[in-house]
Amino acid sequence: MALANQESSGIRRLAPFLPLLGLLGVLFCFFVSLELMGTSMKLLGKGFATQLIETTSNPFVALFIGILATSLVQSSSTVTSLAVSAVAGGGLTVAGAIPIVLGANVGTSVTNTIVSLGHIGRKEEFGRAMGAATVHDFFNLLAVTIFFPLELMFGFLSKSSAALTKGVTGVGGTELFDFVGQMTAPVVDGLVRLMQDSGIPVLILGILLLFLSLRYLVVLLRSLFLGRSERLINKYLFGPAPIALAFGTLVTIMVQSSSITTSITVPLVGAGIVTVSQIFPFVLGANIGTTITALLAALVLSSGGDALGIASLQVALAHLIFNCCGVLAFLPIKRLRRVPVMMAEYLGTLTLKNRAWAAVYLACIFFVIPLMIIFLARELNL
Repeated sequence: MALANQESSGIRRLAPFLPLLGLLGVLFCFFVSLELMGTSMKLLGKGFATQLIETTSNPFVALFIGILATSLVQSSSTVTSLAVSAVAGGGLTVAGAIPIVLGANVGTSVTNTIVSLGHIGRKEEFGRAMGAATVHDFFNLLAVTIFFPLELMFGFLSKSSAALTKGVTGVGGTELFDFVGQMTAPVVDGLVRLMQDSGIPVLILGILLLFLSLRYLVVLLRSLFLGRSERLINKYLFGPAPIALAFGTLVTIMVQSSSITTSITVPLVGAGIVTVSQIFPFVLGANIGTTITALLAALVLSSGGDALGIASLQVALAHLIFNCCGVLAFLPIKRLRRVPVMMAEYLGTLTLKNRAWAAVYLACIFFVIPLMIIFLARELNL
């Protein structure tokens, strides 16, 4: 009897921690699902993406190649690193690489939109999740609309990154510890081997795991973040814009993936814990943090001091300048800050009326339009 009472007392003491342990377990499954989808896209499309990157001279086409290549591999870090490496290897010029980097910024948010589809069975939740997923898209599309013409007309990004490159040339780079990658790698590698390195089965498994983990993630988030925890999140993580921006940047630098950082905000908004307006500065911080991978690669490539290595550093710095200028253009002014938020919320409202809008948006922005422009350009020899 005494032993049974001790066991019962031990279970009661652990009870408050069980939801937190459950949340950590579901988060781990969520991260594994994202890694599986990213790996599947690399298995299916990385070679094609590399060929795309290295076979264009038209900056307008290069922009859409950046969008399509990133949508295929679901990682702007991969595409920008490929572009930086191509410049260092002499396969791509700085002028050709910068539009690809801008396109990669748009394409990187495809993961968020796919994550939002996990909420499609719950109408109100799906509308909110779609708004959260696409605020990143609309910000990047608007930023490209402003800075891409400035680059074409005045070389804004090329010249500013060239000036900055002179100040940092010769600084060696080191690889940051990839926390999420280290945790999920053994599981992901094992599952990929089990699927015999075949892209389609890995993708299907990733999607199934994503839908499962999202279903339970929303339930656990609601139970944990109501009350005091919700107030703490609203006050700090998604609180004042400068703090949220800093958190988004630091978290993304630590996990080396803006897709992971921003995707975790989708179920939070879907569950009604925070709003699209609240996550917006955090998302912009993730946009800055995601530049670290290519920047570190470029610092390593340029450490020898050769001209091509220095050119690759210029491309990586152009990416950083673009994202920082985008933040400076939209975040400080409240009316401008509201524009991408309102666009995302409007798309969320449309999906409430008809869920097909989500599929149309996903297909057109990330695949159909880029493919059409690239195909037409090739046919017209542009």
